Amino acid sequence: MVNIDFSLAIALYGLLIILALLMPWLLAKRQILKGRDLSLDQRFIWHCSVCTYTYINTKEDVISVCPRCSSFNKKNS
Repeated sequence: MVNIDFSLAIALYGLLIILALLMPWLLAKRQILKGRDLSLDQRFIWHCSVCTYTYINTKEDVISVCPRCSSFNKKNS
């Protein structure tokens, strides 16, 4: 018979419960991310003409404000 300390038994039991709760969540998260298309449309990528910072603005505006230097930028067609 294998002798095991009570605190080690509680720690192992707790670890098994945590793994049993986390595994379905991780597997579901993996399935969600697998089907997701992570491409970015070119119309949302902006280049600041003052500080040359490249940033993303998902609003379909003609003019955008640079998050780094707060200058206004006009989208080139």
